[in-house]
Formats: sequence, structure tokens, C-alpha cells
Amino acid sequence: MVAAANGAVRKRISAVLTAAGATRAAYGALRRRPPGGAVLWDRKNYAGRSLQLHAGLATAAGTALTAATAPGLSARARGAAALAVLAAGGCGAYDDLFGIGDPRRGFRAHLSALRRREVTSGAVKLFGIGAAGLAAGALLKPRPADKLLAGVVIAGSAHLVNLLDVRPGRATGAVLALGAPGLLRGGEAGVLSGAAMGAAGAVLGDDLAERTMLGDAGAHALGAALGLAIVAGNGRTGLAAHAAGLVAAAAAGDRVSRAAATI
Repeated sequence: MVAAANGAVRKRISAVLTAAGATRAAYGALRRRPPGGAVLWDRKNYAGRSLQLHAGLATAAGTALTAATAPGLSARARGAAALAVLAAGGCGAYDDLFGIGDPRRGFRAHLSALRRREVTSGAVKLFGIGAAGLAAGALLKPRPADKLLAGVVIAGSAHLVNLLDVRPGRATGAVLALGAPGLLRGGEAGVLSGAAMGAAGAVLGDDLAERTMLGDAGAHALGAALGLAIVAGNGRTGLAAHAAGLVAAAAAGDRVSRAAATI
């Protein structure tokens, strides 16, 4: 009994350390040789300071690598994690690159553009992350209702963390806080929470110092990992409660972001 408990703790610690190490390695490589050149990833933050989006790609890579290799996960959980995290990070990176200067925000604006036959980068995120969340949920849960709820939780969690990425340290700090309950629970939820928390913690200092930012790539990837952890640790009742809360947060997106900016 004690040996099994110690083994579970080691798996969670391993996930945190692996994610932190992989994220720092990716972050260093991206700073030395950013894909497409440094200018492509330069941005102005809320205060007008210049910084790079390297933390976003690094956290997505570190989280996905850890989820795919960490001990304590089933083959289905590994596949679901790799799919959801990479899709969320990839769709977020697409928006980071091609959504520059687009003032449209929120689901309604992007769906309105689609009705005019204009595919925005936000619509790519909406449908890409949503589809990946549903596919990942289908891998993790056996029953149709649970698959649907799991997809909502994964995609909704990705969206929530992105809503919080409005000031230095808001999104990374939220990942650490929201991931802690899952880490304490153990099992697959603990490993997946550890992956997200390790990656977020690896760039927290640079984020707070305004040397980098998560951008959509990192925020969505970390949020998807948290959603996977929630799915792994909850049955239908818990999934329904989380899904309801995440849908409410999405509906109040602007208010959530404004509140995060004032903390």
C-alpha cells in the first residue's frame, strides 16, 4: 500500500519535472533560433513593451511531450493528451501569427464572419480546438454523454486559460492554481495536471518579468491539458458541473478577462 502510494507520488513529481525541463529546453532553443525569424514572434504587450511569444510554443511542446511519455498514463490517455494539447497549441499558434490586428473577439464575431464566408483565425481556433476536444473526450470516456461532456471540458478549459492571459503571470499563475487539486488527487489526473503545471512553472519567471508571453498557443495548450486532467479525474456529475461552469465563463468572456486584468 505504502509502496503504491510512493509510486504514484513519484509519477506526479516526474511529470512536473519532465514538463519543466522539456519546456525550458524548448524555450532556450526557440530564443536562439526562432522559426521564421525573431520578428515573426515579436509582439507588444498591454503596456507597449516588446517581447516574444516563445513561451507559448515552448509550453505546448513541453506539455505534449510529457503527456505522451510520462509513466502512469494509459495508451488512450496518451493519445488523447497528444491530440488535444498539440491541436490546441497549433490552432493557437495559427491565431498568434495570422490574427494580428483583427479586432474581432468572441464566438459571436467569428461566427458572424463565417456567415459572410470569411474564415477568421478565431474560427479556426473555435472549430479546431472544439473538434480535438471532442475526439480526445471520445478516447477517454466510454459513453456518448460522457464523451460530449469531456469534449466541452477540454475545449472550455483551453478557452478559459486564454481568457486569463491578459497580464503578465495571470494565465501561468491560473494554471498552477487550477492544476493543484488534480495534482493532489493522483492517478492519471495527477500526471496530466503535473504536465501542465511543470510547463507553466518553467516560464512563470520570464512571463512575470515581461520577457515573453504565452500567447494563444501556450494558453490554449496548457488549458487543454488542465481539461484533460479534469476529465481523467471526474465522472459524469463532475464533468457536468465543470462543463456548466466553463460554458458560463465563455459566455462572460469579456468580463472574465477584465476581472483578470484587475487582479
